[in-house]
Amino acid sequence: MEIDLHGMNLFQARNAVASALRRATAADYRLRVVHGHRQGSAIRDMVRSEFLRHPLVKREEPSPNPGVTILVLREY
Repeated sequence: MEIDLHGMNLFQARNAVASALRRATAADYRLRVVHGHRQGSAIRDMVRSEFLRHPLVKREEPSPNPGVTILVLREY
C-alpha cells in the first residue's frame, strides 16, 4: 500500500495517513508514505513522530530514498 503526500499541507497529510491506516487490511504488510525531502521536513517529521506510535504500526523500515517513510504494519 502506498500514499503520496506531495502537494499536501500538514493537516491534509495527517488525515491522509490516518485514513490509509484505517483502510489497511490484514493483507497489507506495509504502508509506503511518499512525502518528499526537498521542500522541508515537517510532513516527514509528523509521520515519524505521530504514526510510529500508532497501534497498527509495528516499526519503521529503512528506505534508501530520503523522501519515503515505510511503516511496517505486520511481520511476515
